[in-house]
Amino acid sequence: MTGGSTIETLLGSALGAMAPLLFASLGGLFTELSGTLNIALEGLMLLGAFAAAVAAHGTGSLALGLLAGAGAAGILALAFGLSTLKLKANPFISGLATNLFASGFVALLSRHFFGTASVLSFRLPPVKAPLAALSPSLPLIGPSLFSQTWVTYLSWAFAILAWILLQRTSLGMRIRATGANPQAVVVSGFSPDRYRLFSFVASGIACGLAGASLSLPLSAYVPQMSAGRGWIALVAIFLGRRRPAGIFAACFVFALAESYSNYAQGQFSLPSQLILAIPYLATLAALVAGTAAERMRNR
Repeated sequence: MTGGSTIETLLGSALGAMAPLLFASLGGLFTELSGTLNIALEGLMLLGAFAAAVAAHGTGSLALGLLAGAGAAGILALAFGLSTLKLKANPFISGLATNLFASGFVALLSRHFFGTASVLSFRLPPVKAPLAALSPSLPLIGPSLFSQTWVTYLSWAFAILAWILLQRTSLGMRIRATGANPQAVVVSGFSPDRYRLFSFVASGIACGLAGASLSLPLSAYVPQMSAGRGWIALVAIFLGRRRPAGIFAACFVFALAESYSNYAQGQFSLPSQLILAIPYLATLAALVAGTAAERMRNR
């Protein structure tokens, strides 16, 4: 494999792997800006992946699978938000409970309805790359940029939508104010909990889309297929300095590490466990470096 084709392969793979991270990170951004650290991203992704797979399995429709994933995770996030805001549950304990519930509930449903707690496969039309014909127009980056599936382009569109909503609308201004100065929101005649609950639901919908972007292109649900991406998404929010553009860049870096780990498995005679740990090692290194940089800025 030549150097150019290697770069194209890694870049194209990274752009595809970025989609679930980007969805989940942007979802977590809503709750983060409203004043709550959402540690339930992993469980919400898992439920979204399963719901999307079940809906696609039953209907043969990609669109319905996507909607089912977003809806199921949105409902679970609503329950999470209500337990935190109305019942005054500790958000960290409630978030951990949401993760554990999603993992156990999905396994129970899978065994009950499909007789298996392992792989659920289904047939779907190929998740096509709608812009593939444009690939030759740009050397090197064209094949990587234009050969992505519609799920990847949807994640980019979602990032733009999140930026517009959070930075250019009154709703986004109130969400940010809720996290920064909730008393000012109260004085303005609005309820901070209203915007926090909206942020929880938005976070769930985004994580459901993240889960669907894992299971639908694969045409299968695999247990624990979120594989820690929800936790990586939390780090991306921090490294992206709570801005959609920064989160986009952070997600690409983590996706590039994941892509490289997949590529390296066939190139180096190293233990597979070590190679597969590359994305998580990159996340840990980025977290340490980001923390150090933040402390330097605050001196």
